[in-house]
Amino acid sequence: MAEGNYRKGVKAAGIGVALLGSVLAGQAQATEGYFSHGFGARNSALAGAGVADSADAMSIAVNPAGLVDVGRQFNIGVTLFAPVREYTATGTAFVAPGTHGSARSLFGIPNIGYSRPIDADSTIGIALYGNGGMNTTFNDVINTSISCPGAPGVFCAGGTGVDLIQAFLSVAYARRFGNFSVGIAPILAIQVFDGNGLGAFAGISSNAANLTNRGDDYSVGGGIRIGGQFDVSETFRIAASYQSQIYMSEFDKYSGLFADGGDFDIPQNFTVGMAFDISPDVTIMADYKRIFYSDIGAIANSSSAPVPLGLPGGAGFGWNDINIFKLGVEWHQNDQWTWRAGYAYNENPITAADVTFNVLAPGVVMHHFTGGFSYTYNERDAFDFAFMYAPEATVNGPEVTPAGVTPGSNIELAMYQVSFTFGWTRKFP
Repeated sequence: MAEGNYRKGVKAAGIGVALLGSVLAGQAQATEGYFSHGFGARNSALAGAGVADSADAMSIAVNPAGLVDVGRQFNIGVTLFAPVREYTATGTAFVAPGTHGSARSLFGIPNIGYSRPIDADSTIGIALYGNGGMNTTFNDVINTSISCPGAPGVFCAGGTGVDLIQAFLSVAYARRFGNFSVGIAPILAIQVFDGNGLGAFAGISSNAANLTNRGDDYSVGGGIRIGGQFDVSETFRIAASYQSQIYMSEFDKYSGLFADGGDFDIPQNFTVGMAFDISPDVTIMADYKRIFYSDIGAIANSSSAPVPLGLPGGAGFGWNDINIFKLGVEWHQNDQWTWRAGYAYNENPITAADVTFNVLAPGVVMHHFTGGFSYTYNERDAFDFAFMYAPEATVNGPEVTPAGVTPGSNIELAMYQVSFTFGWTRKFP
């Protein structure tokens, strides 16, 4: 390797490490349960659509097969994400009654990607990005329920909340065979979790010493994303992408909270879609995605399961698998301006029977309206922008405690979200 290329590689690695550190600095509840609706400015502006239409290195996070269409380029961006989360409880015997909002409501989520063709038919790339996560922070709640009148905390045990952060490092290889291309992207994942204010659940935990207020715990693991794209014609493409379950080390500090002794793997998911160039300047995209939350006990097990927390089959958040539908359109107005818009709908993973525990993780938004643009400054540089609005969605259900359903009670979870993504693309000859 030439000295100049070596120095560039070291510099890029340093930027990547710094970016990964900022990813781990904090994230919030994402939009498809706890998955991000898009990766990078372009994909986010299209509501996450585009499995069959790759244009930047962040396609590694969507469909690595698309790298063969990207060329050599570098992408970097940051999303300013503002989720507004609250719950309203009436007639409860345990959960703090009233309306209470989560304190933190602004998060930065960066992304970085680089792609480099090897020859006319193959490309390699690397990407660092945040997948999403969960965050709620209820610090100043006075609980006036009959179980603990005047005690602090949503669940009678002080400041309450969780913080789950996920970051991915993925290296990809793609190759074209005529009209068909394939890609493979091994994934290294890092998770950080912190949970507080759950001491009232000690009586139903298999390991109360590792249930709550244990500080940050780290989990690492790996999986793989594979993809394929077929160019049916010069104007029509179909594609599919699959991410395996990402097997993670256990959260030992929270082995009395999460089922299977602290196990919290990242669920498998797949996407299929199409892209059609209705003119040389306009492309429409449509994707279908499914996330298998039911594969992960800590996420999918019912919150009212009779098995103690932390054991196989122990209580979880009760999340269901979800289907997601995405539409996107891109218009190249001229050599400088490109405009994008999108809409995505996902099912709500949370049912009425599990709202009590999901005060901690109210991932209930379903509709996402997006837009954005790219401004090409010169032959090498472009600046990208994306906007997302997810209107408020709610789920209602009764309070469920170890003693059973509280008659006449109701808990409503509510959330809406806004995000702004800013990016820079540098293309190389």
